[in-house]
Amino acid sequence: MVDFSAVKAIDFHTHAEEPCNHGRDDGYNEFQAGMATYFKNPAGAEGMLPTVQDTAAYYRERNIAAVIFPVDAERETGFRRYSNEEVAQICAENDDILIPFASIDPHKGKAGAREVKRLVRDFGVRGFKFHPTMQGFFPNDRDACYTVLEACAEEGVITLFHTGQTGVGSGMRGGMGMRLKYSNPMHLDDVAVDFPDMPIILAHPSFPWTEEGLAVAQHKPNVYYDMSGWSPKYFPETFIRYANSILKKKMLFGSDWPALTPDRWLADFADAPFKDEVRPLILKENALRLLGESNG
Repeated sequence: MVDFSAVKAIDFHTHAEEPCNHGRDDGYNEFQAGMATYFKNPAGAEGMLPTVQDTAAYYRERNIAAVIFPVDAERETGFRRYSNEEVAQICAENDDILIPFASIDPHKGKAGAREVKRLVRDFGVRGFKFHPTMQGFFPNDRDACYTVLEACAEEGVITLFHTGQTGVGSGMRGGMGMRLKYSNPMHLDDVAVDFPDMPIILAHPSFPWTEEGLAVAQHKPNVYYDMSGWSPKYFPETFIRYANSILKKKMLFGSDWPALTPDRWLADFADAPFKDEVRPLILKENALRLLGESNG
């Protein structure tokens, strides 16, 4: 298991991008090329995406623990999802550094709820990643997704929702069919009311709805923010001000690996105007509390 007293940070947002149980589907190279252009990073190019094993080695070398997950968006994108079970198994083989999350399209309803319970009970999954834009749903649509969210709440796991704009489909014809409206963080205000004991993480600074996201995180005790997907040097001033004050115990370091590397994120974080007493909270201590872990 991860020795949390020894790692220097916890990256709460990394992706299992390279298929671990099948080859690339038609159109997947074009999708990843668009991501590489958006993030100005070659990680999406053919042969450049890291496997889960590669990710473990990378983070182990840096002594950073990492929450990792695939994204189940096959219904909307046509790309076959990666095996939650296989990702979890590789995490178990690298449990000194990787923390397993999974992903289930909430439209899968009762079947998805059963999968949630099985993954938690049999594979040790600690949380679930949802991407409203890639999965095509409003988080507060009770008919579309509450069956799966109810299972998450019953199992006592963390839920992590993409919020704001996305690099997925950016610059592609019709945005690859991705609709940004689903990822307004204000939709998660309803989720936080309906599931008041379920930890909810807003992923990314929620642009262009940053202030809405900050309002939800401030108002609802069970809502947190991960700071992934953006270099800290581009964080809005309001976002930094809240992170330095009333949300300092709710902000989590996240990179968005492999699109944005922790090396770049941490280097820019060091130069950003965060208070000295806030930095360790963001890098590790808030994540420890959310995961129910001690610092040794």
